[in-house]
Amino acid sequence: MKLSASILLLLSTSITTLLSSAEINIDLLSWDEAYEKADKLINEMTLDQIADITTGKGLFMGPCTGVTTATTNPDFPALCLADGPLGVRGTPFASAFPAGMTMAASFDKEMLRKRGEAMGAEFRGKGAHVQLGPGMNIARVAKAGRNWEGFGEDPFLSGVAAAETIIGIQSQGVIAAAKHYIVNEQETNRMIHSVTIDDRTLHEVYLWPFARSVEAGVGTIMCSYNKINGTYACENSRVMNEILKDELNFKGFVHSDWLATHSTTKAANNGLDMTMPGGWIHFGGALKTAVKNSKIEITRAKDMARRIVASWYKMRQDENFPSIKMNTNNELKDPGTDVQGDHAKLIREHGAASIVLLRNKNNILPLTSKSGIKKIAIFGTDAGLDSGRKNNTSCGVISQCNKGTFIQGGGSGGSNVPYIISPLEGITKRANDLSIEVVSSINDGKTSEAASIAKTADIAFVFAKSYVAEMKDLSHLKVDNNVDKLIQAVADENKNTIVVIHSANAVVMPWENHPNITGILWPGLPGQESGNSLADVVFGDINPSGRLPITIAKKETDYPADVSSKFEFEYTERLLVGYKYFDAKGIDPLFEFGYGLSYTTFNYTDIKMNMNNITNNNINTQVTVQVQNTGDQDGSEIVQAYLSYPESAYEPPKLLRGFEKIFLKKGQSNQVTFHLGKQELSIWDVTSQQWIIPKGLFRIHIGASSRDIRQSISFNI
Repeated sequence: MKLSASILLLLSTSITTLLSSAEINIDLLSWDEAYEKADKLINEMTLDQIADITTGKGLFMGPCTGVTTATTNPDFPALCLADGPLGVRGTPFASAFPAGMTMAASFDKEMLRKRGEAMGAEFRGKGAHVQLGPGMNIARVAKAGRNWEGFGEDPFLSGVAAAETIIGIQSQGVIAAAKHYIVNEQETNRMIHSVTIDDRTLHEVYLWPFARSVEAGVGTIMCSYNKINGTYACENSRVMNEILKDELNFKGFVHSDWLATHSTTKAANNGLDMTMPGGWIHFGGALKTAVKNSKIEITRAKDMARRIVASWYKMRQDENFPSIKMNTNNELKDPGTDVQGDHAKLIREHGAASIVLLRNKNNILPLTSKSGIKKIAIFGTDAGLDSGRKNNTSCGVISQCNKGTFIQGGGSGGSNVPYIISPLEGITKRANDLSIEVVSSINDGKTSEAASIAKTADIAFVFAKSYVAEMKDLSHLKVDNNVDKLIQAVADENKNTIVVIHSANAVVMPWENHPNITGILWPGLPGQESGNSLADVVFGDINPSGRLPITIAKKETDYPADVSSKFEFEYTERLLVGYKYFDAKGIDPLFEFGYGLSYTTFNYTDIKMNMNNITNNNINTQVTVQVQNTGDQDGSEIVQAYLSYPESAYEPPKLLRGFEKIFLKKGQSNQVTFHLGKQELSIWDVTSQQWIIPKGLFRIHIGASSRDIRQSISFNI
């Protein structure tokens, strides 16, 4: 039987999809093994070839965000570096995963790793050697435009999330890029501003997730635009050579953020290994000239290339790595390579697990067949879709994806979006299953119309968002389009009003104490399956377990820091970032870090501690607590461990030092164990330039949030 050309194309595309989207498990080389191979290759290379490896071809000079030049004799491929931290950007038929901040809200290590594996599989399927993510800058400022790319305000949570994501990505043989190194916590004047920061704050807060990334074996680190104590990050020997490569023993390569290279000799000698997007301005021909003029030692130039090649070997990219398929052509003529696989199921699951239930008066949720609800009203532009938007378009353009429901931020951290399941669609579909009528008005400005409709419904959902994008910080913490008025109007007419906020940044809630607002949900930026994830929680298919990775304050002025318009400014709050500031100053937040409700309840009892090998170089503190599901539904609890240091350490009142997600059936109990070693107990000593364990009284607090402490125990060192 002779098959038609169209059928052959279909079969070919289907087979390619299966091969390119399935997760694999690459047995990565050790750094020693990778360097042994790299040394052999580099020793055969000319200076021209070394310059090619370390230099991008230039802006918009290929299908990838950045690409280097291939060499022959010896052979080394052109490396494709591709955005972004939550999915492949700029190419069709890839998935839109939940944002980093949203995944942090899951407090689920296994989910974080699985998301990394799925993203890594898609980047590999597209032939991208480097995934430009994860981002792990700390949410120091509530208005920062790229908070959504990172994992929240706490270094410990960010470190765990970064490490799990990196392990997942690199298990697919794709190099993960930890970014943006370092103290890149706002967009305002990002190309030129200089951050003044002390050494202890740098280490204990902002370096922490990068250190955990190095421990996880990350292949590359992206240096940031800003200056640190007066010197650009990408030519700062203190942060790149002394701290990253010497102190942390980072074995991979450092590449610049796009257009963040400002010199040749200074950048190369001070630790930059690859310039992006390149061209021949600072590296390339300029690098060769600097070597020939003895301004850069040939050994340093070889080390730059050696680090790049070693990372490539470590991920086994020399073994059957796919060719670059970052197809951007007309999809009707050339459908490209579909790498989505069955990742939609994962995205839906992860989106639901990351939803934070902030309020649930009178157990208004979940909605079930026993709820007696006959009619649901849905309001707000954020509930629907942008009617002018097409499938398989990208949120990687700053002006896109800011209409309709908000699933990811704009800019280089965004990704391709194959489709969006809106909240209106997701809720309507599930409501229909229960014979519940759904009415809607998704125009933010039609408050009178919304109020009239709200009167007729048993329950009303109002959707709000706070859109953020690269290159712009927020000017305020209000929700977009003055939706506060819409929320007020609906709540005035409906005694069961539920507010749903799509945002990764905190927002102020002037309507929070309205007696008719019985529910508040915080889905973050959940990706393409947004509406289905939300419906799964609203209708009780999934018991919410998300927890806030940020602090939501009662008012903007409660936060310890704000966006600075100055070209030079200091991180004056030092260690008191996020909840640590609120604790130290005795300020009550609206919703604290680590907070989130469940449809069931949990009880904590019987805290115990066991200590072994109490020396400054070898310590193992094991803390256990018994947790019981005391409610009438199965559910997961996020058990959190916080540590208070001796007063002599001058630390914040308490710091997150462990968390575990535990699933318990109703009535079931189980033991949760935390291990605190030297890393968790130490502080940075600026005099000795090392981590030390302070002497004195420590106290461990186990609870359901940073303010909801259930059990505590003390010990002396």
